[in-house]
Amino acid sequence: MGLLQDRVAVVTGGAQGIGLAIATAFIAEGARVVIGDINEAVAQDAVQQLGGSEVARSVVCDVRSADQVEALLTAAEQAFGPVDVMVNNAGMTRDATMRKMTESDFDDVIAVHLKGCWLGTRAAAARMRERGTGSIINVSSISGKVGMLGQTNYSAAKAGIVGLTKAACKEVAFKNVRVNAIQPGYIRTAMTDAMPEHVKESKVAEVPMGRPGEVSEVASVAVFLASDMSSYMTGTVLEISGGRHI
Repeated sequence: MGLLQDRVAVVTGGAQGIGLAIATAFIAEGARVVIGDINEAVAQDAVQQLGGSEVARSVVCDVRSADQVEALLTAAEQAFGPVDVMVNNAGMTRDATMRKMTESDFDDVIAVHLKGCWLGTRAAAARMRERGTGSIINVSSISGKVGMLGQTNYSAAKAGIVGLTKAACKEVAFKNVRVNAIQPGYIRTAMTDAMPEHVKESKVAEVPMGRPGEVSEVASVAVFLASDMSSYMTGTVLEISGGRHI
C-alpha cells in the first residue's frame, strides 16, 4: 500500500519537469493522475511514460481559463473518481529587466502562475469541501521569497502564490481541506541545464549543500503534503532549496 493508494490527483503543467516528476511520484505511491497541460502532444507522451491510461490521463488545459480548469477536474472525476489532490504547478517565464519587460510579458506570467493557481485552488476546494477532505499543493518558488534580477513578473507571481495559499487555507480548513505551498530553489531541469556554466556555478555557490536539487526531491515533498503524513499541516510553505536564501 502506497502513501497515496487509490487517490486521484490532478497536476497542472504535469507533462514535463517538476510537474511530471510529481505525477511520477504520485503514481509510484498508488495514485492515479490526470495531467492538465497546454501542450497536448507532450502531455500524451507523458501519459505513456507514466504507465498508460490505467493510471494516467491527459487533458488539454490553459490554466488562465476558469472553464478549462473546471473541465480538467470534471474529466479527472469521470476518469478515476473524485479528486483528492490538486497540484497547481503550471508555469512559464518571460524574463527581462523592468526597462525591457513589456506589459504582456508581465500580464502573461501573472495570469499563468497566479491567476492559474487561484482558479485551480478555487475549483478544487469547491469540490473537496463537499466531501470533507482534500489536499491542494501550490508551487511557488524561492524567487517569490527573495526576488530575482530580471524576474519582477515571476517573483511577484510566486510571492502572490504564498499569500493566496495562506488566505485560502483559512477558508476551507474547517472542511478538512488543506492548502500548502512548496518553494523549489535551484533544481536541475532541462531549462536550468541549458544555462551557461558560469551561471550554474554562481547559483551552486549560493547553496550550502553545494549542488542543485533534483526534480525527484521536489516530488517527494509533494507526496508528503498530498498524504496523511501531513494531515495537521495547512497554510505552510516548504522550501526545497538546499539551504539557499535561508
